[in-house]
Amino acid sequence: MRGRPACSARRTAWAERTHDIALVDETGQLVAKRHITDDSAGYQILVDLLIEHGDTKENPVPVAIETSRGLLVAVLRTGTRKVFAINPMAAARHRDRHSASRKKSDPGDALVLANILRTDMHAHRPLPNDSGLGRAIAVLARAQQDATWNRQMIANQLRSLLREYYPAALAAVEAWKNGLWRPEAHALLHLAPTPTQAAKLTRTQLQAALKRAGRKRGIQPEAERLREVFRSKWAHQPLLVEDALGKQMLALLIQLEAAAQAADNLAEAPDAEVILSFPGLGVQLGARVLAEIGDDRTRFADARGLKAYAGASPVTRTSGKKSSITRRWVKNDRLNHVGYLWAFSAITASPGAKAHYRRRRDEHGDWHAAAQRNLFNRMIGQLYYCLQHRKLFEEQTAFPTQLAVSA
Repeated sequence: MRGRPACSARRTAWAERTHDIALVDETGQLVAKRHITDDSAGYQILVDLLIEHGDTKENPVPVAIETSRGLLVAVLRTGTRKVFAINPMAAARHRDRHSASRKKSDPGDALVLANILRTDMHAHRPLPNDSGLGRAIAVLARAQQDATWNRQMIANQLRSLLREYYPAALAAVEAWKNGLWRPEAHALLHLAPTPTQAAKLTRTQLQAALKRAGRKRGIQPEAERLREVFRSKWAHQPLLVEDALGKQMLALLIQLEAAAQAADNLAEAPDAEVILSFPGLGVQLGARVLAEIGDDRTRFADARGLKAYAGASPVTRTSGKKSSITRRWVKNDRLNHVGYLWAFSAITASPGAKAHYRRRRDEHGDWHAAAQRNLFNRMIGQLYYCLQHRKLFEEQTAFPTQLAVSA
């Protein structure tokens, strides 16, 4: 029986405007190659090329590509086609198997990707068949996580800049929880971007700024405190330099406000009830977990696969008489980061999780990070089981031994 051909798409480096296509048969012979543009016309050329070589709705040609995002991937994923996102490191190792000169070109890399799919398809995982809602949640959850990281980075830059020319602002917001992230701080900085302008603010202006920021109580005494801080003696930059730094500060402030806008859409997700039943998982963390594991329940063959993907399970390296167990470095970094936050929250939200964490610290001698990773490893395995069987988290079932010992 004639085998199925394999296709690959290689994105070129310059401006990412074109793709190199290679189509091989079951023997590895190059059947067709194209250089297409990254637009609807180029996508149509690719689809016509696949149809010409036996692509049908019932038996589509699998495709290997270097990325899991983009319009080309969205076009290829329509229907039942399997699309494989090949890691560039795997492609580089496969290239070295067939070329001693280490030569590299975009058409050649496209041929390498196609042959990887032809010979080693079983060793690679196709892109999960997540629902449209699942993919939308992934976009929003990752955007929220990126916004959180960006917010902290920009807040640090803003604090450093204010220390350079506007220490009065830092002293003014020091009494507030979350300081520079609060809307009152943003309102004051927009109203007076320089210390010279801040010193001229009246009580009425300060009270109006606090009200615009949403403050409801203690407006008059707070306005009086701010007025005293701004009118105290502070060192100043030259006036022109101060004005220039004020403009730079406003630009950073706008970035900080944009990064602080969190987006999540977990409430309508099909697995929301199961995910939110786990201790330590709220709407934001739950959305991040769902964004990384998706809602395709056939994506992972078992819980071990999900644990390895999350970087929760250790790696055993054995050679001769030497054996070592180390943490996993190749993993989904976003899911791994969420795992630490989840485990940290679960310790206070679940008696069983807290007892498990204490046992790892006291009896096994784990450091804090290792104990948290072990707890995450256990809980994500429980999450896999609950998602597969559509069951909610049960404390007594999840941690029977730990609860009995703690009692």
